[in-house]
Amino acid sequence: MPYIKKEDRKKFDTAIDLLSERITTDGDLNYVITSLVHKILENRGVNYQNMNNLVGALECAKGEFMRVVMGPYEDRKRKENGNVSNLD
Repeated sequence: MPYIKKEDRKKFDTAIDLLSERITTDGDLNYVITSLVHKILENRGVNYQNMNNLVGALECAKGEFMRVVMGPYEDRKRKENGNVSNLD
C-alpha cells in the first residue's frame, strides 16, 4: 500500500523528484525499478521470503496504479468515444 504517512514520505520525495526528472524512457524506468529491487534484496538477503515480498510489493504497486490512474482514464475515454461493443 503506497499510502504511508506524509511525514514518512519526506525521506523519499527528493530522490523521487530527481529520478523522475532523469527517467526519459521506459528502459530507464525499468532499469531504475530493477536496480532498486536488486539493492533491496541484497540488503535484506537473497531468499525466497524476501523475493516473494518484493514481487508482492511490485504487484500491489501495479494494481494500485491500474485502479487509481488507469481505471479512471479508461472510464473517461469510454464516455468520450463509446463502448467497444454491447459487452461493455
